[in-house]
Amino acid sequence: MATVLVQDIRDRKTATESTTSLGSHDVPPLGAPHQAKQRFWFQRTKDFDNNAIATQPSVFDDPKTAEQYQPRQDWENLHRFDPKARWTWAEENAVVRKVDWRITSWACIMFMALELDRANISQALTDNFLTDLHMTTNDYNLGNTVFKLAFLCAELPSQLVSKWMGPDRWIPTQMVLWSVVAGGQFWLDGRTSFLATRALLGIIQGGFIPDVILYLSYFYKHHELTIRLGFFWTMMSVADIISALLGAGILKMRGVIDYSGWRWLFLLEAILTLLVGLFSFLLMPAGPSQTASWFRGKNGWFTPREETIIVNRVIREDPSKSSMHNRQPITPKLLWKCLKDFDLWPLYILGLTFQIPTIPEQQYLTLSLRQMKFDTFTSNLLSIPYTVIHIITMLLVVYAAEAFRQLTWVSLAGQFWVLPFLVYLNVADTANASRWVIWAVTTLLLGYPNAHPVQVGWNSRNSNTVRSRTVSAACYNMFCQAGGIIASNIYRSDDAPLYRRGNRQLLAILCMNVALYCLVKLYYVLRNKHRDTKWNAMTAEEKLTYLSTTTDEGNKRLDFRFEH
Repeated sequence: MATVLVQDIRDRKTATESTTSLGSHDVPPLGAPHQAKQRFWFQRTKDFDNNAIATQPSVFDDPKTAEQYQPRQDWENLHRFDPKARWTWAEENAVVRKVDWRITSWACIMFMALELDRANISQALTDNFLTDLHMTTNDYNLGNTVFKLAFLCAELPSQLVSKWMGPDRWIPTQMVLWSVVAGGQFWLDGRTSFLATRALLGIIQGGFIPDVILYLSYFYKHHELTIRLGFFWTMMSVADIISALLGAGILKMRGVIDYSGWRWLFLLEAILTLLVGLFSFLLMPAGPSQTASWFRGKNGWFTPREETIIVNRVIREDPSKSSMHNRQPITPKLLWKCLKDFDLWPLYILGLTFQIPTIPEQQYLTLSLRQMKFDTFTSNLLSIPYTVIHIITMLLVVYAAEAFRQLTWVSLAGQFWVLPFLVYLNVADTANASRWVIWAVTTLLLGYPNAHPVQVGWNSRNSNTVRSRTVSAACYNMFCQAGGIIASNIYRSDDAPLYRRGNRQLLAILCMNVALYCLVKLYYVLRNKHRDTKWNAMTAEEKLTYLSTTTDEGNKRLDFRFEH
């Protein structure tokens, strides 16, 4: 994304009051740059013209700069690349809605399937799961740790396989494989089999999330991707609600053929996931211009005109998205180059710590409800309200981050939300408090505005190449899983049932997170200021010389600015 160079083009275009490209008089008119700010329906003014040209200025408008950003010859969408293509806002909005329906909606369903199979253990806890397998809460913590560690270790290998095979092939394969393992939990017989299946699930499911994020980036602009990721993670919360409702019903099957209800829960939800995985082979096209198949129709989901709009609107915003073929593997050299990209490590560190203050309460919620003498059915239903609140607050945060373009401060809001509830758990006499008060405090704490979708999109923007985006998405999620491992071992059996020591640790980590967000903001501000100084000191000719001769790539280019 040549952010600064595009701004130069916009400024010069405005100065000359021209709607044609720089240095060329035979290029069709471009859309007014100020309309690019009206990115969402609630930001549009009354005089917004749906039939106006939507195509925004880019590096492809000037023949001199366009040469430096040409797509590679084996890029899968090259036949739809057209720098002279123009379209209206009405056409663009219609195409985006179609992509939402065809691509993102199924991605959300796949994520729901993932969440059903990795989170239903929470419902199983309410049906004497630990007692039946002769395990303790420390064994449960170890199982969560093993799962997250396996998930973490599989992230990067899975992402590399996906980049080589194509996410449209690898993701459905993952789903079919993990559904088999998830269904196998029906026959758990103790601690060893529990840990083994947790490890297998983590290995197979690891990488799914960054795989899907990379896949969606082929279809959307950066700010659009953040919003879609908000709905993507919303579906995780919806899956938690569905899992709680299913759990409340399926767990009543305890005693059917002399089996526990939690065994039927694992089996039936795995069958549902298997069906989603099989349909995913049919419903995931390789890319915007590769949707034709026997199942999706010989002409595909999009017309040639729609494919042109999808491809060119995305590539005009971020030319780096044409730097790799969608089935091109990441070489060891490219992998090392991505791993040592220090400019993304501030986001990785945030990923490590920002969710820790809430994870233990979430993992222990249903178990705590049972300990407070709520029955199995009620415990599952009482886990739903926080999820509903969480959906609302997360979507508000995602929209606020894009509407105000303040990724850091909006992400930080979640930490301040959690703060008063953690303080209460640290200072109140929770041993004698009403169980309904404890439930209300925990529900409000877990309903915090999770900035995870914002930070995933933030990481994708600041990567600025396909290969870096591939690796960084996996690295960010690996750090998130590492944070989950830390969080899974904060509540210990010797600290039960009030977990005073654990809550003090959570409060300390939260305070540290506030400082980390401020430091990340400062880091990117200073990095951009340093580049501004260098770039603005160059003449127009020197800038063109830099573009044609530089060996800098991705976010190391002088014409790139980090978002924060």
